[in-house]
Amino acid sequence: MTKEQLGSLIIASEDSLYHVAKTLLREDADCADAIQEAIVSAFTKLHTLRSDEFAKTWLTRILINECYDILRKQKHEVSIEEENMPDLEAAEPNAGQNYSELYEALETLPDEMRICITLFYMEGYSIREIASILEVNENTVKSRLSRAKARLRRALEPEDCPDRGSRQNG
Repeated sequence: MTKEQLGSLIIASEDSLYHVAKTLLREDADCADAIQEAIVSAFTKLHTLRSDEFAKTWLTRILINECYDILRKQKHEVSIEEENMPDLEAAEPNAGQNYSELYEALETLPDEMRICITLFYMEGYSIREIASILEVNENTVKSRLSRAKARLRRALEPEDCPDRGSRQNG
């Protein structure tokens, strides 16, 4: 693959890259940083791409690695603002309430389930491609998708739904 072809792929994958980054990172600025680092890394490591047909999968894997790098760095950082500022959600009762119920339910899933759901349902990757991107077995991807769907179903089910108890027990 040439650098021009990679550039075209990146432009065509812009929305997809954002969705994947947003799945793991909460802040848009962090998403932008991860995408930018992934693009630089992709151009630098273009020679490691084995086959052009896997270019999008390869690029997505690089992005996921960059997202995890940012998350690792954030674990070790404590900003001055966090130490000195009150909890914003407590100070602003409506903060965080502009998201849909589905988005909120997705946010409660562990990262490994959330990324599988995003790659499969939002980005249209196959089970095999997701397994390759995440470097796990295909059955692992299937079980993560199944568990994630079950959790989402329970989270989105109305509290007064008569099936709620029987579904959880059976």
